[in-house]
Amino acid sequence: MANVAEPILEVRDITKQFPGVLALNNVSARFLPGEVHAVVGENGAGKSTLMKILAGAYIPDQGEIIFQGQSRTFHHPREAQEAGISIIYQEFNLLPERTVAQNIFLGREPTRNGLIDRRQLRRKTLDVLKQVGAEGMISPDIEVKSLSIAEQQLVEIAKALSFDSKVLIMDEPTAALATHEVEILTRLMQKLIAQGMAIIFISHRFTEVFDLANTITILKDGQLVATAPISEVTPSKVITLMVGRELDQYFPGLAKPEEIGEVMLRISHGNNAKLHDINLELRAGEIVGVAGLQGSGRTELAQAMFGMAPFTSGVLSIKGKDIRVKSPNIAINARMGFVTEDRKAEGIFPNQPLNDNILVSLRALQSTLRRIKRNGTADRPQLVPELVEQVDVRTPSITQEVQYLSGGNQQKVVLAKWLASTCDIFLFDEPTRGIDVDAKASIHEMIRELAQAGAAVLMISSELPEIIGMSDRIVVMWDGRISGELPSGSGEKEIMFLATGHRDEEGEPAAAAKSAETAV
Repeated sequence: MANVAEPILEVRDITKQFPGVLALNNVSARFLPGEVHAVVGENGAGKSTLMKILAGAYIPDQGEIIFQGQSRTFHHPREAQEAGISIIYQEFNLLPERTVAQNIFLGREPTRNGLIDRRQLRRKTLDVLKQVGAEGMISPDIEVKSLSIAEQQLVEIAKALSFDSKVLIMDEPTAALATHEVEILTRLMQKLIAQGMAIIFISHRFTEVFDLANTITILKDGQLVATAPISEVTPSKVITLMVGRELDQYFPGLAKPEEIGEVMLRISHGNNAKLHDINLELRAGEIVGVAGLQGSGRTELAQAMFGMAPFTSGVLSIKGKDIRVKSPNIAINARMGFVTEDRKAEGIFPNQPLNDNILVSLRALQSTLRRIKRNGTADRPQLVPELVEQVDVRTPSITQEVQYLSGGNQQKVVLAKWLASTCDIFLFDEPTRGIDVDAKASIHEMIRELAQAGAAVLMISSELPEIIGMSDRIVVMWDGRISGELPSGSGEKEIMFLATGHRDEEGEPAAAAKSAETAV
């Protein structure tokens, strides 16, 4: 870390109010060059609002921004970018129909004789992709819509670095990245701070915060709680300051053998373009965790089960009855729910109110009607406030359009939609992505309660501690296949051994996993 006393960026007494919400209240902070400064807090604490003010997306109601010793007001994100402040938002800001090169240099394309110089554009794109370690992974010429979520995140990072930035703001940059991709990002961040850049890092992953950050600032309910060197605090202390109380445990208890019931869903030799010979059972009362590196087929497995990219061969049966799940409607009618990884594109209707989003699925409506009949009231919307309170959505009103909620609160809306349903089978793909530590514990409890109520649960996660802490059984994927299956309590080394495709001499992955402690 560079030994520089003067901040490159400072905010003094920043206040920002939205209708019904005081998002920031007299917040001050200093960001030094050559260091990673983590900003943490619950969803709705004001982190993203502060970052949007720094990036020129919002103008504060009061307070001052000091950048490179001068008082500045940014009226547009381009002003902040041109000054030297770039931001990578939690939600992507890319044009899906444009190429990677067109997205990175949008509005700044190199020209020759009044026309876009495509050769130079491609060369400059390759240079910036090389900076993020993606030059062999992502082509400048491919359309963004063809990329995975992790690859799109890397394009966002490359786009930010294409500006001559002095400050780089990262709002949950690792939320969609697998372990090896996080390592690439970590090396890149270390390289950038060695060059004197200031990095502002927002993350709910405390392992990364404590590994990467030099300084930490904690926000709660729009107010500054504390700023301290990372060496002077512990995760437990930070959590207490964030949520105002101690969290006794991160994960609920696992299922007991007698609590696991009949097979609810069985896949035999399932195949499609991306999945090969899938054999899997989900049982009532059980949470099956699915681990694997990005591109291993985890999300594709859930999408095939839910009919978004159906199996083209093999047999899928629910409660002993063979069913061809060719569409999500068929899956919903079979009492299956899917909390998607990409909430923005697949999980929410951003321009619709929160209450409409929660009541959108057919099963949720049927559940509501039954509850109306049971309670003897026609007040159908009463279900929505109950669910909003249950998942702790931070919103001034249930009529608020979902697009104006934070990313974490949007994820809670997706969860509430399926919690309203009468599903017997739940598929959760990254259910706590972008969720703060307190809400994450609540969501873990909800998922366990679904299993305890007799549902079969499949949960995909990139966070190995979450997989280990929540799973009654762990399925590991590699190259579109189930590489192996592990019991509850298995360690990270065993999981990663299977996730990288290792097998023993007889080709058996499970046997190889048993020797992982000595082989890895």
